[in-house]
Amino acid sequence: MSSSWKSVLRTSEGLVLLAALCLSLAVLAALAVAAVWSPGYGQLLAAVIATNLVFGRVTAMSLGYATGLDDLTVVLANLLVETILVLIFYPLFVFSWRGLLEVKTLRPYLHKVKETAERHHGTIRRYGLIGLFIFVWSPIWMTGPVVGCAIGVLLGLSMRVTLGVVLAGTYVAILAWALAMRQLHDQVAGFSPFGPLGLFAALVVIIAGGYLLRRLVRRRPRTSGCKPVD
Repeated sequence: MSSSWKSVLRTSEGLVLLAALCLSLAVLAALAVAAVWSPGYGQLLAAVIATNLVFGRVTAMSLGYATGLDDLTVVLANLLVETILVLIFYPLFVFSWRGLLEVKTLRPYLHKVKETAERHHGTIRRYGLIGLFIFVWSPIWMTGPVVGCAIGVLLGLSMRVTLGVVLAGTYVAILAWALAMRQLHDQVAGFSPFGPLGLFAALVVIIAGGYLLRRLVRRRPRTSGCKPVD
């Protein structure tokens, strides 16, 4: 381990990162045990976690309910994933922000998150902690716990306040989405036994399509609209 890593891991943020890594290892160990004792259950649980990482909590919950997982399992799986994401991202963003350490592979992502946070932090500053909580809870595109952590840093909030507000907003959002998705899946299942899987597939297409559309819009060259002079 390099000296730079050793120095940052001694900080409060470094301890948070270590806790996140330990929690990640515990989750992986639990998945391994589940795969041995109940392979089908373990595979479904792993699929829900992977879906959250790729497509987000709503799609992950949809998959969990469509495959027959119970409410507690679906909620806890998403809580664990997003808690780990927050505890990993926050210290890495702080290290990058302070110039203490930078992970090259995460540089483009951190830069994009920083730009998004800078666009919103002025509005959120007006409403304080309530504004940050609502931002994290909101289902609008490019909101959520990761950008919320960055905004907390830009606002100069302490680590405890930032993590407390971000995690609280995340947990409330997960519980609200769990109730909404459970009711929606029960209604869809009443029309067809394949309805829940169809809903999951539709969410994947919508989210993937939205992502691709944003990429195309960003890559499209901007034109000034001025006609060339003869």
